[in-house]
Amino acid sequence: MEKTTERLSFSSGYSEINGLNMYYEIYGQGKPLVLIHGGGSTIQSCFEKVIPLFAKNRKVIAVELQAHGRTNDRGTDSSFEQDADDVAALLKNLSISQADCFGFSNGGTTALQLAIRHPELVRKLVLGSALVKRSGMPGWFWSFMEQASLENMPAQLQDAYLKVSPDPEGLQLMHDRDTRRMIYFRDIPDELITAIRMPVLIINGDKDVITTEHALELHRQIPHSELAIIPGGHGEYIGEITTLKPDSKESDWVVPIIEKFLDKE
Repeated sequence: MEKTTERLSFSSGYSEINGLNMYYEIYGQGKPLVLIHGGGSTIQSCFEKVIPLFAKNRKVIAVELQAHGRTNDRGTDSSFEQDADDVAALLKNLSISQADCFGFSNGGTTALQLAIRHPELVRKLVLGSALVKRSGMPGWFWSFMEQASLENMPAQLQDAYLKVSPDPEGLQLMHDRDTRRMIYFRDIPDELITAIRMPVLIINGDKDVITTEHALELHRQIPHSELAIIPGGHGEYIGEITTLKPDSKESDWVVPIIEKFLDKE
């Protein structure tokens, strides 16, 4: 289905994947770049500001994962491993044999699992604020997750979900899926991380909820990796909806850094 926004035309569709009817959008032309959103997000709430920039030079494939946005729920708990398998199946359904991948936050952890479980599909990997070890979050985060409620979810994320899927029960389900996944999150084993062989760019905000030390340790563990610590909070470097300010500027975002990394031979 072809659509046109004020800024950019794109195609969108649904693909039958592992019990899901997965929603995706495709922008631009060129080498494929997969965008994987964070927890509680939609394509637009996470990546709306940077998609037009990436789409100038690339074929951007943005997805919505289980229970998020326009993608349905399969009736089972969410996991980063299953999300990665779902993205892999979508790429195969779209006849994309290999792509670059940029995942943010929970999407970064999913992107890492994609590289671990389906390395043949990933040419280069960009991990934005990705969690690998529980120690990568401050202690208060885990206490917060134990007490999490929909009322504490940022209003911008709730509104973004309801804009594309006006279903309050679905919003509650998405919240509960993401909360449960984080409560039961377990460290990704070191041997899986150190075995990653494709080039990796790790990005973290200097005031991120993911600690700088965690990002640095991940950089040390992945053989062919680069690290960029960007001024700002969680998602501010891509213009994620909860971080947008009236004076937000494209020049403050990390798109040129990512493109330079992806373009290097």
